[in-house]
Amino acid sequence: MAHEPRVALSMADPADQYRFLEVRGVVESVEDDTADAAFYRSLQERYGNVYPIQDADVRVVITIRPERYVAVRGGSVVRD
Repeated sequence: MAHEPRVALSMADPADQYRFLEVRGVVESVEDDTADAAFYRSLQERYGNVYPIQDADVRVVITIRPERYVAVRGGSVVRD
């Protein structure tokens, strides 16, 4: 990401194979999470799925500046 900061993320709706979101953007920063992976732990707590984090010492937080997205619902583009 340091050499090529452009990224794309794709998220599919597990309940509807014709609904998904794709986000394209640029990595703004990559920072180490705290020793106990506080950022990741906060996500676990938010979504009610807390378990031990074995790799807390190597986790990072990546900040992405979105530049474009495509939303698809029912197989048709909703927003481009």
